[in-house]
Amino acid sequence: MTGWRFAVSTLGAPGVPLADSARVAAEHGCHGLEVRVHPDEEVHLGMSPVRAARARDRIADAGLAVACLAGYPKVCRPGPDGPVVDELRALVELAASLGAPSVRVFPGGERPGEDGRASQRIAAVLPDLRSAGVRLLVETHDSHPTGEAARRLVAPFGDPGRVAVLWDAVHPWRAGEPPERTRASLGEYLGYFQVKDVAAGAPTPVVPGAGDVPLARCGRLLADWSGWVSLEWERAWYPDLAPLPAPLRAAADWYARWRP
Repeated sequence: MTGWRFAVSTLGAPGVPLADSARVAAEHGCHGLEVRVHPDEEVHLGMSPVRAARARDRIADAGLAVACLAGYPKVCRPGPDGPVVDELRALVELAASLGAPSVRVFPGGERPGEDGRASQRIAAVLPDLRSAGVRLLVETHDSHPTGEAARRLVAPFGDPGRVAVLWDAVHPWRAGEPPERTRASLGEYLGYFQVKDVAAGAPTPVVPGAGDVPLARCGRLLADWSGWVSLEWERAWYPDLAPLPAPLRAAADWYARWRP
């Protein structure tokens, strides 16, 4: 992939049929769809191969690719390895069925910066990732919100094409890590970027450009990088937010301004 490709997460359209989400994405100039994997949604772990193929076709019919499967395994979470590894494997298998190049996972440590058994769990699914041609992306989130902390989970594998980091624009900045440090910390391990915005001190998302996240600085810092850039609009968690088209228009404007 050369340059950026633009996508939007279905987190911003909870309960909406995949075909409708894909149509809205295509109407706003997206190249792909970031698909939330959740029991409440059309795409979920354990779905049959027939349904997975149907979901893939609905996205392709809109002229889009699957940018990423946004899953919820927590690689650092306390407890036995088995359930975490099983969930990771199921997510990778689903990604292969849908033609997704990557899967998003969370750190999910019990305490800030506590890596737990993340290395062992990721190592257990490396053969699955390589066989499926899928990349695992650890999001800058929860116990590891900064680029520096998230890189620590993936760098030991020395394979950024297979195990890398998803940079969520909000969490590192909220944790006090400026974009310049996030970009430098991630280096070749930056695998994906999510466009998001909030007002300082407030949890509720706002339309990109209306808050305090330094998205212009992020855009400049990503000028030499190639990969998927996706809007994550958290309407599933904040149902009073505006419907997806308003923030998607703003994200599309940001993309058009800063894309290399």
